[in-house]
Amino acid sequence: MMAQSADKALVLGVLAGAAGLSLGAVVLYNSRRAMPQSGHSEQYLSSNDQRAAGASMVVGGMLGQAEVLDRLGALIQCVSELKDEVRALKSAIPKLQDHVRDELRGRSGGAQGGVARIRAGPPNRTTPTRRRRVAGGVARAEGQSSEEGAESEGGYITALTDSEEEEKSEVDESQEEVTVIEPLDEFSALLERVDALHNGTDGDKRECLRTMLDKRTEFGQNTTFLWRLVRAYVDVHDITTNLEQKKTHAETGKKVGEEAVKLNPMCAESHQWYAIMCGIMTEYETVQNRIKNGYVFKDHLDKAIELKPQDPMSYYLLGRWCYAVAQLSWIERKIAATLFGEPPSATVQDALKNFLKVEEIRPKYSKLNYVFLAKCYRDLGQKGQARKMGDAAASMETVSKEDEEAQKELDYLLPALGVY
Repeated sequence: MMAQSADKALVLGVLAGAAGLSLGAVVLYNSRRAMPQSGHSEQYLSSNDQRAAGASMVVGGMLGQAEVLDRLGALIQCVSELKDEVRALKSAIPKLQDHVRDELRGRSGGAQGGVARIRAGPPNRTTPTRRRRVAGGVARAEGQSSEEGAESEGGYITALTDSEEEEKSEVDESQEEVTVIEPLDEFSALLERVDALHNGTDGDKRECLRTMLDKRTEFGQNTTFLWRLVRAYVDVHDITTNLEQKKTHAETGKKVGEEAVKLNPMCAESHQWYAIMCGIMTEYETVQNRIKNGYVFKDHLDKAIELKPQDPMSYYLLGRWCYAVAQLSWIERKIAATLFGEPPSATVQDALKNFLKVEEIRPKYSKLNYVFLAKCYRDLGQKGQARKMGDAAASMETVSKEDEEAQKELDYLLPALGVY
C-alpha cells in the first residue's frame, strides 16, 4: 500500500503541475484580452502589473462605469472558462488511470520484460510466490463528477473539497489490484516438478527419474540438477523389487553422485545424497568395499553438516551410522583394522547425540528417529526414557514405507521395554 500511495502521489503531482500551467495560461490569456485596446502608449509588463493597474483604476475612480462593466464581464467569462478547464482536467483523470493500467497490462505497447499474464483481484488478496504488486486503485469512471455540484456561494469552485471527496472515494470504493506473474524459466519449472514427483506415489517417483533422464543432456552440468538425479535413483531403488535392477540403480546413482560432488564441492545436498548412495551400495559390495563405503559415507556426511548445519536429515543419517558402528562385532572391527589400519569408531552415546539433534532442529521429524532414540536409551540402560521415545513413535501415523519399517521395529522393541 505504501508503494501505491507513492505512485498516486506522483500521478497527482503531475496532474497538479499540468493544471497549474493550464490555469495560469487561461488567467494570462483572459487578462490580456480584458485590457482596453486603445492607442495609449501605456505598456503592461506582466499579468500581475495588469491586474494591479486595473485594481488601482477601479479604486481610484479613473475608469468609467462602462469600462468597469466591461471588465466585470471579462472576469465572469474568465471564471467560466476556468470552470470548464478544471472540469476537463477532472474528467481526464479516470482516462489517465485507465491508460496507465492498459500500459501495465501490455495492451498499449505489447507484453515486454518476460511478463506471462496479468490478473486483477481485490486489494486484500494474498498474492502467491513469484508475484508482485504494481498498481492499485480504481477511479470513478461514470456518474456525475463531484466538481459539477461543488460550487460555493458566489460561483467559486471548491477545488479543495473536491480533492478531499476524491481521496475518500478511493478509500471507500472497490479497488482493483494489478498483479504481474513472472513466469518460471524452464529449469526452475523442472525443479519444481521433480520435487513434487519426489514426494508423490511410487509411479510419481518413476516418472521423476524418467523426466530427469530426458533432461540430463540439457542440464547435466548443473549441480542442483545432479543431486536431485541422485535422489531420484535412491527413490526408484527403494521401490524396485528386482535385485539386479536395484543394484543397477544404486551403481548408476553413485556415479552421478561422484559427478555432482566434483562439479561443486560446496553443495551440501550433493554430499548428503552421495553419502546416502554409498550407504545403499553396502548392500551389494564385498566386506572390504562395504567398510570402505562406510568411511566414504561418514566423510561426506560430515561435509554436508559443515556446509548446512541445520539440516535434520544429515544428523539422522549420521546417527544411524554411529549406531551401526557401535553395534559392530569384534571380528568386523578386526577386519576393518587389518584393511585400513584403524577401524571406524563411534558409540551409542554418539548416536544418541545426533538423534537428539534431529529432534532439536525439527521436533517429530520421523517415526524412525523416535525408534532409534528408544534403542539408544535402552542400550544405555535408561528404560524410562526409552519407553517415552517408544510411545512418541507409536503416536505417529504410519504413512510412508519408512514408517512401516519403524512400526515393525516398534513391534519388537516395545514389549521388551514393558510398554505392552
